[in-house]
Amino acid sequence: MIKLCYDVKEYRRQILDSAINGDSIVELGCHVGNTTRVLLESFRDSRIIAIDNSPEAEEKMKELACENMEFINADVRLHETLLEVYRKIPKCDILAIDLGGGYHPDTVFKVFYIWSSTFKPKHTIIRNRGILEFVNSSETSEEDYKSEKGYLDSYHDSGIPPQIKEFGLWTPSLK
Repeated sequence: MIKLCYDVKEYRRQILDSAINGDSIVELGCHVGNTTRVLLESFRDSRIIAIDNSPEAEEKMKELACENMEFINADVRLHETLLEVYRKIPKCDILAIDLGGGYHPDTVFKVFYIWSSTFKPKHTIIRNRGILEFVNSSETSEEDYKSEKGYLDSYHDSGIPPQIKEFGLWTPSLK
């Protein structure tokens, strides 16, 4: 199942409700590890791979270091990061994505699409206001496209995608 939310407490609740002890969890956008800490306390037998490229993350994540959690200081938009994680864990049960909270829904969706189609999680939980606002503001047609898994069925057999060149085209400001 794919779940969307914006409130960080709701995001953590949805992860806790979806995961079971022993699941493999990939957390994209762990920042300083507040959600990671909750996962470690709740799922002592789970393998957790937490990824973030923010400068604040590395020191804080070292404090959480343990045998069932690995932190990778990298950009989740890069093919090399996807490949590194895939070599460690070619499938995950829970994919948790919290990239920027409310910003860049297009980037968040691309990251979701690539990572979920590669790892085929049972559940994906996405925290992003833009995507949630879009879904809640949309009317749908009579067409019935729905995936019951944590990834979209339309992309499920494509393997690890090549590097996406358009990630390098974005700019934070036009000024």
